[in-house]
Amino acid sequence: MNKNFVEELSWRGMIHDVMPGTEEHLLEGLRSAYVGIDPTADSLHIGHLVGVMMLKHFQEAGHRPVALVGGATGMIGDPSGKSNERNLLTEATLLHNQNALKAQLSKFLDFESDADNAAILVNNYDWMKNFSFLEFIRDVGKHITVNYMMSKDSVKKRLSSDASEGMSFTEFTYQLVQGYDFLHLYRELDCTLQMGGSDQWGNITTGTELIRRIGDGKGYALTCPLITKADGTKFGKTESGNIWLDPERTSPYKFYQYWLNTSDEDAERFIKIFTFLSKKEIEELVSQHKEAPHLRQLQRKLAEEITTMVHSREEYDNAVKASEVLFGKSTAQDLKNLNEATFLDVFEGVPQATVAREDVEAGLDMIAALSAKTDFLKSNGEARRALKENSISVNKEKVSEDYTITKDDLLNNKYVIINKGKRNTYIIRVE
Repeated sequence: MNKNFVEELSWRGMIHDVMPGTEEHLLEGLRSAYVGIDPTADSLHIGHLVGVMMLKHFQEAGHRPVALVGGATGMIGDPSGKSNERNLLTEATLLHNQNALKAQLSKFLDFESDADNAAILVNNYDWMKNFSFLEFIRDVGKHITVNYMMSKDSVKKRLSSDASEGMSFTEFTYQLVQGYDFLHLYRELDCTLQMGGSDQWGNITTGTELIRRIGDGKGYALTCPLITKADGTKFGKTESGNIWLDPERTSPYKFYQYWLNTSDEDAERFIKIFTFLSKKEIEELVSQHKEAPHLRQLQRKLAEEITTMVHSREEYDNAVKASEVLFGKSTAQDLKNLNEATFLDVFEGVPQATVAREDVEAGLDMIAALSAKTDFLKSNGEARRALKENSISVNKEKVSEDYTITKDDLLNNKYVIINKGKRNTYIIRVE
């Protein structure tokens, strides 16, 4: 074994509950552990990352990680803190989502090598789809009492909630289905450990109970804390929704910005959870950050590590350059290098005005660009004063009143950026 897995997760703040004997069990030799992933989308979001990081640490410690795509459980819903049941997915959608998730997981886990601890991807739909209801209640249901199922926190919370409309039988039996997954993987892959978020403890221990009662063996459980932000806002969410790993859903620039804007308090926790930097490296970074917090070294390193890991070094470099376009000293060439998607992300929320393409092709004078055609400035007189004061730039280069905007100034053949001083930025959109 390369590392003590439980010890590694402990100093990183990634353990909430662990079943007694788990650490010793893992130190005895190569073990298999799984984490369940909901396949209702064809991309992971950063809320999934803690479970993925746990699997990665598990593989780094010499063990075999199993990623379970919940094709069956994803269809029925989980009572853990959620009030709505999920939509039924078609087999074709499930297969598409599973393939997309595997491609993303491959950035973290080694599925391809012939090593004993190469990762495995499984889908519980494969073994649940042919299981009849009668077989399930005969072979699985009879081994777990209703009293046992009712004692789970996830069930109790749901039933006692003032806003609760009750719990459907489907949701109530969720823990049995998830428990059966653990039993199945125990039998088929000698998988002895299930990991997940702390809200999954009840479901996971139902699995260990089934392994004890039906499998005549011993299963182990380990959960990580649910990630929260110090300011009380939800981790992994922005006004526009989830932060996804798929660059088509969340651009690498926005992904990078999310981590860069982490608070000092959160950055110190997150850099342990979401990077593979060593304890010594992190302690040095924390110490440097405390000496000069305004440099935001912790946030910069966190954003660098995780953006490079999820996307690539090239995408990280592009995100840094894009950030400098808005906040730092950048050139017209830097602007020209931005693709349209990143350009729109960088300048999201910046005042825009639309100008006809023929106006630009004929040559758009600066008074028209600043006032007459755009209303960026209140009057032509204000536009003239700003130009005389040398405070106007077109695509980051200072211009005077006699400058004319032409099609050569268009970025992505569509946009022109105008700055008044350092603080005011405007976009002309040409259509």
